[in-house]
Amino acid sequence: MTETRREIAQLENAHVEEAYARWAPVYDLAFAAVMAPGRRAAVAAAQCRGGLILDVGVGTGLELPMFDAKVSVVGVDLSEPMLRRAQTRAAREKLLQVAGLCVMDATRLAFPSGAFDSVVAPYVLTVVPDPAATLDELARVVKPGGEIVLVNHVGAESGPLAWIESWLGQKSASLGWRPEFPWAILGDWIASRPDLRLVERRKIPPLGLFTLARIERIK
Repeated sequence: MTETRREIAQLENAHVEEAYARWAPVYDLAFAAVMAPGRRAAVAAAQCRGGLILDVGVGTGLELPMFDAKVSVVGVDLSEPMLRRAQTRAAREKLLQVAGLCVMDATRLAFPSGAFDSVVAPYVLTVVPDPAATLDELARVVKPGGEIVLVNHVGAESGPLAWIESWLGQKSASLGWRPEFPWAILGDWIASRPDLRLVERRKIPPLGLFTLARIERIK
């Protein structure tokens, strides 16, 4: 990432932090139900290989209880208020699979390359200011043979829904996420990386609003 892009990302991260500080007290009430199928699907895919899993954008920790005790999970998030709620959840529910939770920028992960067997990042790409830089970091920290598991809303290409998403996109700074997110952002990134391959792409309930993508690091 160039210095200019880094400065822009830092400014946009500040907006995201502000937005999620506001969302933190009501996030579970507002989003737990609608996002639960995607979280379950992402967790099931990520923990198939066992081992050490990185949960990027762990938020309030809604998916943490979904992980089996046989895996170890490290969760990171940019929002400290959200992460405090994840820590409370892990302690309250005695989630022994949670190996650690820490504040971290997804575009600058403080982990060595190839540190994790799998990386799961549900509902993250529409939040981060630089999706490509985030994806590069996810690919860096996963082991060869490991997988990156993503769940995100993929924007409509045409019709009334596309218009609504465009209107919401103008409010994205206050929302804390980007309603307009074409598949091309992810598809073009995968195509540019000979060390990766798309293993699976499928719609997730409710109503196919979200898309699960599994990406294997092949070398």
